[in-house]
Amino acid sequence: MAVQIILVVAIMLIAVAAVALSRRRRGSDDGVDSFRRQIDALSPEARRPTIDQMKPSEPPSADDDGDHDQ
Repeated sequence: MAVQIILVVAIMLIAVAAVALSRRRRGSDDGVDSFRRQIDALSPEARRPTIDQMKPSEPPSADDDGDHDQ
């Protein structure tokens, strides 16, 4: 009888742990989705500074040799 109770409790703990882990993984995507929804709600003019901060700066072009004294 005691073995059955321990087995039932162990199964319940495993089930709770599985549910907790699945919710934890889903939560990380919710932050990204929330950010996208907030950005999409902005007008293009209001969105531009945020997008510019996220983009890496463009490398100098090949024809720019750095000599600006001409």
